[in-house]
Amino acid sequence: MLLFPVAARRIITLTSDFGLRDGYVACMKGVILSISPAASIVDVSHTVSPQDVSEGAFLLASVHNYFPEGTIHLAVVDPGVGTARRPIAVQTSHAIFVGPDNGIFMSALAESGAVDLSTGRLGNARAVELADPEFRRLPTSQTFHGRDIFAPAVAFLASGVELARLGPDLDSLATLDLPRVRRRGGAIIGAVAHIDTFGNAITNISAREIPDRPVIRAGDAEIEGLSASYQDRLLAGIIGSSGFLEISVRNGNAAQYLGLRKGDTVEVRGAR
Repeated sequence: MLLFPVAARRIITLTSDFGLRDGYVACMKGVILSISPAASIVDVSHTVSPQDVSEGAFLLASVHNYFPEGTIHLAVVDPGVGTARRPIAVQTSHAIFVGPDNGIFMSALAESGAVDLSTGRLGNARAVELADPEFRRLPTSQTFHGRDIFAPAVAFLASGVELARLGPDLDSLATLDLPRVRRRGGAIIGAVAHIDTFGNAITNISAREIPDRPVIRAGDAEIEGLSASYQDRLLAGIIGSSGFLEISVRNGNAAQYLGLRKGDTVEVRGAR
């Protein structure tokens, strides 16, 4: 497994459902900077819907490749905090991921073949359980592993501690039940994976899966063809910046306009 130089590890991203009203995010940053004062911390999002692991997984998968090699990604959407679920760190050839073993890293890891989405078996990656008390805050809270387990782990990794020192190796990770794109009678069946701040309904249907002259069904609407911009027409299908099909409304909120929610079916067919 490639060992990243310490300088490359000093970028730490944070993704959580903690919000910004309380001091939870600040606590994590304080712990990180107390251990690794040279760390550069980047907030991905702290407004993941509460307990929505799949939303956290989507956001992390959509941004992690834009960071330099060696970046450490801390993600805490953790409804199972305090239970038997494991705290983990996973190193790939490009990055390190730290957080709960609840599937939040599956989408990001699967992109590079680091894990099998169906079984959770590791491929080109190394994972450990964060078990060594030397790299935790003591006493450790049962309800705030973000502060007491995960923040110290990323800080020590950023300071040059090797992954193997944090705990025993793992050969598989918990999987996450994410909607899969499938084909049925000539149609591509996908789902709304995320609704962004603008109300765009981002699907799990990638650009390469869409036929040349698509007809898109979302909610009660039928959309013919793809648009080049959000301004082309009132209701549009467009390939967004993440490379996936989005449903948008010009100067409006597509999710509200069509009554769409995360998980709703989106169907794409070739024009007859």
